[in-house]
Amino acid sequence: MELSRARRLGGVTAAALAAGLLAPAAAVADTAPAVLGTSQGADYATAACDSTGDPTWIGRTMNGPALSAKVTGEAVRFGVWDVTTGAEDPVFTGEARTYGLPSASLSVPELVDGHSYAWHAWALQGTQTSAPSADCHFTVDTTSPTATVSSTDFPASGTATKYAGQKGTFVLKGADAVPAGGEASGVACFRYGWTYAGSDCNSPDAVEPDADGTAKIDIKVPEWGTNNLVVNVIDSAGNVGRTTYSFYAPTNPNPPKTLGDVDGDGVADILLPDAQGNLQYIPVNGTDATPTTVIQARRSPSGKSWAPYQIAHRGWDSSAHAPSSDDLFIHQPGDAALTVYRNFDYGGMTKGSMVLSDRKCGDPFDDPSCPDGYAADWSKTDQIVAFGPVSGGTSPSLLTLEGGNLWLLDGATWGFYKVTKLTTSGAWNGYDLIAPGPDAAGNLALWARDRATGELHAYPVPKKADGTFDFSALADPKADVVASGFTVAAYPTLGSSGDADGDGKPDLWAVTADRHLVMYSGWTDENDLGALN
Repeated sequence: MELSRARRLGGVTAAALAAGLLAPAAAVADTAPAVLGTSQGADYATAACDSTGDPTWIGRTMNGPALSAKVTGEAVRFGVWDVTTGAEDPVFTGEARTYGLPSASLSVPELVDGHSYAWHAWALQGTQTSAPSADCHFTVDTTSPTATVSSTDFPASGTATKYAGQKGTFVLKGADAVPAGGEASGVACFRYGWTYAGSDCNSPDAVEPDADGTAKIDIKVPEWGTNNLVVNVIDSAGNVGRTTYSFYAPTNPNPPKTLGDVDGDGVADILLPDAQGNLQYIPVNGTDATPTTVIQARRSPSGKSWAPYQIAHRGWDSSAHAPSSDDLFIHQPGDAALTVYRNFDYGGMTKGSMVLSDRKCGDPFDDPSCPDGYAADWSKTDQIVAFGPVSGGTSPSLLTLEGGNLWLLDGATWGFYKVTKLTTSGAWNGYDLIAPGPDAAGNLALWARDRATGELHAYPVPKKADGTFDFSALADPKADVVASGFTVAAYPTLGSSGDADGDGKPDLWAVTADRHLVMYSGWTDENDLGALN
């Protein structure tokens, strides 16, 4: 292809001289201009010329490809030849003034889909013309590719074999039509999403096709009922074709119900930000630190990052939404408001959130009085953890650290709370709170790390015969030391997402200074799961 192009260009140059397109190059000081390359248009990045490689693909544009040349002179003349037809005469000539700038550009309209082109540039100064530049070449592809989607797990018609909230396999197949007598750039990637898909291949949700033009994706279906999977197919010229795959996902009649589970798979999750500020869901029984779900930073309360926030989750309001998955309680120390993400979509967190600014106590239809010392907003809340349901069912309760004391907020989902002040000593400052959740017998506990010493404390909160809990062990934060060595320097973050090893008892996890996720059996037998993203 390159040899034939070179031969044609030799003939093209001779023909151009005969036609008066070129004049002797004697009077222009800088002879041939440097060709910068070809772009989709004036607002697109320019692809540099490389006569030894494949031609640059140019997709559909408003005014045609933009040619750019660097030159010393008052203007640039461009000439374009059709390499596919081999015609000796140029299909386009035109001039662009530099206006004192070191380069000039010109758009070329009405080129043929699928054809390859070569172009030259000449510097102009008055009546004088330089020698031609080196050649630059590109191929035009203005036809959008097409895509089809299929799935045996969630067929477009017929009965699904899986439920909403579960992962399904979807097969994407792309095609890029080849114009008669020309070339097509070929499918470069697929982009996919629920209700929206992007239009470039530089994204985590972009997949490249196999040699046969197909790609398989395994994704979790976010809602029961009708779902719409949007798929964009993008070719190497940047053209985009779109299809929407609609299907019905039934709800699971016997959904898993696990406290600490955010994504609805029945396994409790560790929630940690990655280095980019996205929120990762890592299953507590995982064998490495790979997340099963990543929630983008733009869905955080600030729209920028999840990293600054304390995130508590253990329980959900079963009367408010069908998925049996934790709601999220989000707070940044010092903020006056608490953000609640209602989990309607198996951890996708796309259904909006509630911002609770003022705090109330008691039943809203009765006397909403609060205990003495209870702040009117969340600005004095230093820490927040999801303690576990204390009134039966799955409704979450929060335990907060405020002014050195512990407070229990029951029925937290709607913003009306049964509030109990658990301690009065004011001695809890300097401790990192950890809520491990209930054990197999339903007993609760509070764990805490002494930031000064690295000692780990485990305070029992047993369930009494009448179904209430005994919080007396929380009176003295210095009691119930069970381990040491958990210094802030070595383990900046400690937490627990419940029972990880299946022995019926909660387990500790930690993030090391070099961002490795470490799991424990209880608080012993350290197991490094590897580096976090």
